[in-house]
Amino acid sequence: MLWFINEGHQRPSELQRKIPDASRRVLNMQLKELEDHELVTKKIYPVVPPKVEYSLTEFGNTLIPVISVLGEWGDKNEEHLRTVILNRLENIVEK
Repeated sequence: MLWFINEGHQRPSELQRKIPDASRRVLNMQLKELEDHELVTKKIYPVVPPKVEYSLTEFGNTLIPVISVLGEWGDKNEEHLRTVILNRLENIVEK
């Protein structure tokens, strides 16, 4: 979610489109948690219907290099990770 917010101000509906498997409730809970940890800021515009946008704080921006490196690591090790996950799923099914 932080990676997507890093792309620029994001409205909850935009994040929902980018993360379709996340329910609206979970998305809102995560945004609230990120806001509580001062990683994102929430701006509420005084219009009807209400408009809300999230953006990274300066502190939140410090995580982007870490997320980038983790993404590169995941891309590099995707095949191995897929094999590990499939093996674990097979073990669960067998039990």
